[in-house]
Amino acid sequence: MNNINQHSMQLINHKIFSLLTRMTVVIAAITLLHACKKDIAEDPEFGEGDYPRIFYAQGNFPQAVIINQNDTAKYGGITYSPAGKVKISWKVNDQVKSNDTSFAFVPTAGGEYNIKLEVELNGLISTRSSQVVVKPATYTRKNFNKVVMGYLSYDGLGTDVKWPFITHLAAQIGRVSSDGALDITRGNANQLADELVARGHIRGIPVLLALFGRLTPVDGWAFYESDDMGPALRSASLRAGLVTQVKNYLATTKMDGVEVMMTDFNGSPNYSANLAALGLFIKELRTALPANSIITISAGTGWQHWEYPDLTPVDWVNVRAFEDGVHVGPGAPVGQASSLDFMKTAADLWRQFHVPAEKIVVGFPAFGLRYNELDANGNCASWGAYDYTTYKNILTLDAAANSKEFVNSSKGIYYNGVPLIKSKADYIKTTNYKGMYGWYMDADAADSTKSLFRTAFRALN
Repeated sequence: MNNINQHSMQLINHKIFSLLTRMTVVIAAITLLHACKKDIAEDPEFGEGDYPRIFYAQGNFPQAVIINQNDTAKYGGITYSPAGKVKISWKVNDQVKSNDTSFAFVPTAGGEYNIKLEVELNGLISTRSSQVVVKPATYTRKNFNKVVMGYLSYDGLGTDVKWPFITHLAAQIGRVSSDGALDITRGNANQLADELVARGHIRGIPVLLALFGRLTPVDGWAFYESDDMGPALRSASLRAGLVTQVKNYLATTKMDGVEVMMTDFNGSPNYSANLAALGLFIKELRTALPANSIITISAGTGWQHWEYPDLTPVDWVNVRAFEDGVHVGPGAPVGQASSLDFMKTAADLWRQFHVPAEKIVVGFPAFGLRYNELDANGNCASWGAYDYTTYKNILTLDAAANSKEFVNSSKGIYYNGVPLIKSKADYIKTTNYKGMYGWYMDADAADSTKSLFRTAFRALN
């Protein structure tokens, strides 16, 4: 029994010794690694083929920054290894501007600038890059034959804007609540408003603050019986406060005006009063904003159009000419809800009864009507039997969808492809209508060769 215990103790001691030995090796390795890292960071001896190193804390070298003309983009707190032995070059759009360890870029004109830090040692170069987008102090608006206005939805990003294919941009970042508060949180996130204005003005494109209440997904129209902006406009004091908020925000961001997407008449019992108040709001905006400000509204084509107020103060009306209402609901025949004929009818309605053709910008959709359930006759089964999907999503279902206007997915999706948009734009070009707008840019094709906005722009300008 004692021999067994003695043997067990020997095994335990052997295992403990082995464990301690392994721990000692690990600790020694960690210590050596730490020492190596310290040497590298402070001033290592580099061998052949070793690249120089650049060290900086987060925020000292921003990957992208948006500033005003004559402001400063700063790059500092940077260290280099091996210290004192590297050649430093700061380049702006590939031109060397400094060889110092830090750099301050002060742009004297608007534009998009690429900042590159190059660090060279023995012919080997390490680099870091940053983009500075500079909002110009002044700019000249782009010339155009016809308006092509892009609408950026609330979820849209700066990368969604197809700048070469638009003349104006409306950014949906001004949510209005019933108490008259203007929520511009979206515009402040990651400097979205600053980015849009900077990139737009660099290209001569005006950027408008789009005001809105609650909207339905994808098709971007009002929830039934919604009344979000209405109370704010009906109250004289709340309306005046909203005008002041809009005026101040435009001055701060240098936006060029306002697009009002006031849809609180879709079943709202206050729709008549809301539309009357919309007229007052437009007049008060025109008085409060600078003389060259652009003011537009998006308007429907339903029976409520008869109660729109005098719209003389607006620069133009964006006519929502892409949902005819005939193809949805119980027993409704399936089909194209945004046809060329409906666009013509909708535009003509506004020309005959509201504003001259020169003040009408006609809408086209970057989304499709999707049927999910049909009745026994092959018609739309109910009010809940359909929804909408984006044009870019339709392209994932059928890569050739850009050349069509129907894809056989679910119970069928009808939409506007490139040929139909081309037909619409060709028609607008032959008329006195001011142009076209698209709802919405972030739903368009990522591939520019399939873009609906490119199609409209090339046909009109």
